[in-house]
Amino acid sequence: MFSGIVEEMGTVRATRELEGAREVEIGADVVLEDIKPGSSVSLDGACHTVVEVRSGGFTVNSVGTTLSRTVAGNYTEGSLINLERAIAIGTRLDGHIVQGHVDGVGELTRVEEGGEFRLLDFRIPPDVASATILHGSITLNGVSLTVNTISDDVCQVSVIPYTWEHTNLSVLEPGDLVNVEGDLIGKYVKKLISDR
Repeated sequence: MFSGIVEEMGTVRATRELEGAREVEIGADVVLEDIKPGSSVSLDGACHTVVEVRSGGFTVNSVGTTLSRTVAGNYTEGSLINLERAIAIGTRLDGHIVQGHVDGVGELTRVEEGGEFRLLDFRIPPDVASATILHGSITLNGVSLTVNTISDDVCQVSVIPYTWEHTNLSVLEPGDLVNVEGDLIGKYVKKLISDR
């Protein structure tokens, strides 16, 4: 379980194709403080298990479902990745409840400067859009964000300077893909209503 508050941007050091999987080695600092093999770490919002801790970094394996539903298959050497360790019981939940179970991939369609902030429009999967509400929460590349507007399958978020400077949202350009996780409560409410 995560909060969507990115702790740092890591850098992909190397990738290696495995049979039915992909190994990714990531350089990091902050998240290394207390992770060990078996720890959960969010990579751009997708929960991964740490396989090995190395000097100045760690490795994870992305398998079939993760590769088909996230941007993990697009990582190359030098890619910047938003990183967050799993939350600990008893800590503040500064963002919102994020499972790290990505619902699909979205696409950045527009960036608009708004003075001290930026407005970003993303085309998101229709099943996520149908459970997303105005001023609700959405997770994009692991970043907890508030929905500014929602129209059909386009979701707009407002990004403050701190978030812009400390996440990989700042390196995205229109056409780039992101991991999308819809609001947990919205998904459950949608499921309960559709079952009636």
